[in-house]
Amino acid sequence: MTSFVFEASSEADTDRFGAALAALLPPGTIVALCGTLGAGKTRLVQAIAAACGIDREDVVSPTFVLCQRYQGDRTIYHLDAYRLRDDDEFRELGPEEFFESSGLTIVEWADKVADCLPDERIEIVIEVTGATERRFTVRGIGQPCEDIVASLSISSRP
Repeated sequence: MTSFVFEASSEADTDRFGAALAALLPPGTIVALCGTLGAGKTRLVQAIAAACGIDREDVVSPTFVLCQRYQGDRTIYHLDAYRLRDDDEFRELGPEEFFESSGLTIVEWADKVADCLPDERIEIVIEVTGATERRFTVRGIGQPCEDIVASLSISSRP
C-alpha cells in the first residue's frame, strides 16, 4: 500500500494540498476521509471543490442531509457518515450510484462505513497537530489509487 504524508501549517497549505489532489484524482475516484471532530475534513473538501471551480462557501458539512452534490468543472458527491447508525443506513443512501459515477465521491467519517466502501479508494487520515497545523496521511488502496498517491508525493512538495 502506497502512502504519503503532507504536513500543513496553515489553511493555505490545506488549500494547496486540496488543489494538488483535485489535479490528480481521475473521474470516478472515491476519497475516504477520517479524523476527529474539527480535524478539517470539510475544510479539505472545500479546498478540493474550489480547485474544481466550485465556490468553497457552497461546500458545507453534509452531517444532517448526509449527501451533497456540487457541480463545477467536475461533479463532487460529498457524503457524511457521522450520524449513521450502521452500514445498512449508509447503504440506504445508494452510494453505489455515486461510486459508479464519473464524479469524485468524498466520504467524511469513512471509517464508520469502511466495509461499504469500494476496494479501490484514496484514504486520508487527518490529524490535528496544532491550532492550524494538520497532518494528512494519504494511502492508496488498490493499484490505480496507489499510483495516484505516488504521483501526489511528487507534485505536492513545496
